[in-house]
Amino acid sequence: MSHPTLFFYPRPRVDIAEVPAAAHAGAVLLTGTIHATGLAPSLREALDPWTKPLAEHHASKVLLDLAMTLAIGGEHASDTDLLRCEPGLFGDVASAPTISRNLTTLAEDAPAVVEAISQARRIARERAWALAGDHSPVRRLSARNPLVIDLDATLINVHSEKEQAAPTFKRGFGYHPLCAFLDHGSEGTGEPLAIHLRPGNAGSNTAADHITITRQALAQLPAGLLSSGGRGSKKVLIRTDGAGGTKDFVKWLTGQRLAYSVGFTLPANTPDLLERIDEAKTWTPAYDTDTDGIRDGAWVAE
Repeated sequence: MSHPTLFFYPRPRVDIAEVPAAAHAGAVLLTGTIHATGLAPSLREALDPWTKPLAEHHASKVLLDLAMTLAIGGEHASDTDLLRCEPGLFGDVASAPTISRNLTTLAEDAPAVVEAISQARRIARERAWALAGDHSPVRRLSARNPLVIDLDATLINVHSEKEQAAPTFKRGFGYHPLCAFLDHGSEGTGEPLAIHLRPGNAGSNTAADHITITRQALAQLPAGLLSSGGRGSKKVLIRTDGAGGTKDFVKWLTGQRLAYSVGFTLPANTPDLLERIDEAKTWTPAYDTDTDGIRDGAWVAE
């Protein structure tokens, strides 16, 4: 039987009596999701090695509270006051010094901590997709209807020389993380799978970074979706813009047996150039370099 303290957040009930309204009541949707997916016990187990046995505030609760603070509009660790004033919704919240000490402890072993958190997130995601039933992203999955993982980078500007902040290619200063989101189509929203933190001067078309974020994103998918050894499936399509259109990254995707789509901008006069090509004499079938066979539906002109 699960211990009740593993759930961290109280379960408020609806009451029609004349009582004061609770601020941030919408956050109950988030605390309820944490309960339903089992994220709290999974994260608690994952971060046990970095929490002292008699600690009043577990590292997992501290991280969940920080995420909750961001969700309801906070921007800084001190904004956890937004949670602290509603114990009926958010339970006991650590003080700012305690939060700072916890973050320092986790940062000292960052790679292992990030891996532990990622594993807890994957377990919770698998549970959420199972609860979704017919609405699960993997319910009717096929090569014709694949999971689409979008890769794209973004610039985050900062106003001081924070750790690893650097000048950006747009003459700003800050960070250049590479993100992976699962596209649920027009009837859903983007589901964050992984974010690869990078300094502001990180390259846009660095193949190694695209491979890293793709590996991290694939690791978030439910067990059994990919073949043994972590190799991919044509039921998963990696989509990226021109920054991901490097030979090394595309070669890696092909070797992993993943479907992919790489988009890039053509010159404005491309239609005019195509009209000047003699269709009967210039266009020839494209060949697959691995099998020397004709690639279906692909043609080239030189």
